[in-house]
Amino acid sequence: MKNSHRTQHGAALIELALITPLLLLLTFITTEFGRAMYEYNTVTKSARDAVRYLSVQTPGTNITQARNLVVYGNTAGTGAPLAGGLSLSNVPAANCCPWQSAGADPIINTVTVRITGYTFHSLFPSVFGVNFADANGNIVFSDIAATMRAPS
Repeated sequence: MKNSHRTQHGAALIELALITPLLLLLTFITTEFGRAMYEYNTVTKSARDAVRYLSVQTPGTNITQARNLVVYGNTAGTGAPLAGGLSLSNVPAANCCPWQSAGADPIINTVTVRITGYTFHSLFPSVFGVNFADANGNIVFSDIAATMRAPS
């Protein structure tokens, strides 16, 4: 009985050493996925706020204020960006906020805010040889857009 106890003496330590890298990998993946989803949600919400702001404005006006609302969370364009890596270049004035009209009676006006080329910067580009993003730790999101109907 005493002999079998001695043969198991270091087994728990070896098992811990074998499983620790896998647990760390899962922890890093979960953390980075959570951060990416949080920043994506922040940028999406800022696009919705900007399109809501524009939907009550005269068509074709206040584009600069809407762009500032997307990036900084206020129309003045002051403070830090809402998400890391988000800048006014991600909301180009040329295709930021097109207004469209459809229908004959009644005419339905819509406005769209589009964010292009937003890049999430991962803290851990790779862990134990598993890549989360490109070599620099960047994940480029596809275009983020929000459309809202404007009152006629």
